[in-house]
Amino acid sequence: MAKLHFKYGAMNSGKSDTLIKTAYNYEERGLKVVVVKPGVDTKGEDKVVARGGHERKVNVIADEAVDLEIAVSDFKDASVVLVDESQFLTHDQISQLFRIAKNHDISVICYGLRADFRSEMFPGSKRLFEVADNIDKLPTMCFCGSQAEFNTRKVNGKYVFEGNQVAIDGEETVEYDSLCGRCYQREGGTI
Repeated sequence: MAKLHFKYGAMNSGKSDTLIKTAYNYEERGLKVVVVKPGVDTKGEDKVVARGGHERKVNVIADEAVDLEIAVSDFKDASVVLVDESQFLTHDQISQLFRIAKNHDISVICYGLRADFRSEMFPGSKRLFEVADNIDKLPTMCFCGSQAEFNTRKVNGKYVFEGNQVAIDGEETVEYDSLCGRCYQREGGTI
């Protein structure tokens, strides 16, 4: 029986790179891949874009109204559904991915963040922790050399810990990074 997997990690842990490599591995074996990303993720437009420069065309861009079970059914003989930035999907869309695995026998592998820059869980990630068959952490490092656990947001070069969970490109320069717990608190994050 197919499973729903959640591979999470802090910023810069290689989630999108891993998705792109996984797609390549499936296709190398002659298996059909369906790649999904949420519509709120406008980076790369209709592509998954990794930090290292690799990219992959997306088959389904899912805004909140998209029923993923229906959207994936349009792709005949799919062996796997790979989802980038799964933290941005809704509770219901994660349940739809679960049904794709269990009712349609198609493996689903979701890649995403556990929590935002305020250390609050994203709705999609929360649901994945509730229903995924397998949960794997992709590690990354803090500037100090410890394992990074926390995502951070910088606005115009300064760490911020308040604001909307999702920042859409605007007038200010917004960057994201990852820190260990000690460095997160040192920069002003509270737990």
